[in-house]
Amino acid sequence: MKEYDYLIVGAGLFGATFANKAKQAGKKVLVMDKRNHIAGNVYTENIEGINVHRYGAHIFHTDDKEVWEYVNSFVEFNRYTNAPIARIGNETYNMPFNMNTFSKIWKDVFTPEQAKKKIEEEKKEMADKEPTNLEEQAISLVGRTIYEKLVKGYTEKQWNRDCKELPAFIIKRLPVRFTYDNNYFNDKYQGIPIGGYTKLVEKMLEGIEVRLNEDYFSKEEEYKNIADKIVYTGMIDEYFKFSLGRLEYRSLKFETKIIDTENYQGNAVVNYTGREVDYTRVIEHKHFEYGTQPKTVITFEYPDDWTPNKEAYYTINDEKNNKLAEEYRKLSLQEKNVIFGGRLAEYKYYDMDDVIKSALEVAKKSLQI
Repeated sequence: MKEYDYLIVGAGLFGATFANKAKQAGKKVLVMDKRNHIAGNVYTENIEGINVHRYGAHIFHTDDKEVWEYVNSFVEFNRYTNAPIARIGNETYNMPFNMNTFSKIWKDVFTPEQAKKKIEEEKKEMADKEPTNLEEQAISLVGRTIYEKLVKGYTEKQWNRDCKELPAFIIKRLPVRFTYDNNYFNDKYQGIPIGGYTKLVEKMLEGIEVRLNEDYFSKEEEYKNIADKIVYTGMIDEYFKFSLGRLEYRSLKFETKIIDTENYQGNAVVNYTGREVDYTRVIEHKHFEYGTQPKTVITFEYPDDWTPNKEAYYTINDEKNNKLAEEYRKLSLQEKNVIFGGRLAEYKYYDMDDVIKSALEVAKKSLQI
């Protein structure tokens, strides 16, 4: 008999969801994380009475009623609606691209018909041409004016490359809405956990043994022998000692400041789409929970090239990396007592609700519940 039924490597949303379901099923569970806190990238910390999203803005949204009811069974969610602002120079625009955006960009546009006509005119530049790079792809979707004001600079900062050097497939579509509606997401359910995401994950892990500052790979042989099964949520290539080569990622840098003012920018998220500043967005955390604290906390978010000593935030799902990831997935099928789940272990871009849904499905199958 081993000490635990399940060892869960990673205390993010996938690991916490699986751990919660395993405990409910009467299993003995150990959760470990190499960071000094739970909740992975959705971790929130209290600064000046404000729940600060340490690893960038996270807004929960889903169309899945089961997932929504599951997270709400732990904490109450507020009614926060994501409506980011785009700023370029001294101009501000509403995101996603909608009638508020179009009527400000073009002074003679007030109706959906006028907006459609204007965009179609601009798209003619790419008529009968197959886009060969991201710039051409974006122009074929929304025309040059929107591309240059709201897509070009932001994208080049994100990828640290000129849009003409980026492949067209990175932008498959750009949401364009012909209504005066600034709601970024179309999902039925949306909000922020009252008290922050850390509170949500704390509730999910209640009664479960958690070890922080523990790197699975520092005592791999020991950890492999303390549980019947392992749920692994880290980088899949690291699990296999990079034996087939390294997968690629994009990283981020954050600069957080306490400002002695009640309201810094009037919105939780302002995207900076021009090249005049290096950061891609500024987050004012109190607005996620309608805070009225006398001070405010803001975070400047910078894109960053990833190296092995940096945090891997985004997978690069191009042809080369997807092919390598598929080879690693084939190797993972040979690990009979290991479950690979989540963003890094599956090398996949995941929204929060999709991570939780995946974990619930995997738990149901593994635990036979």
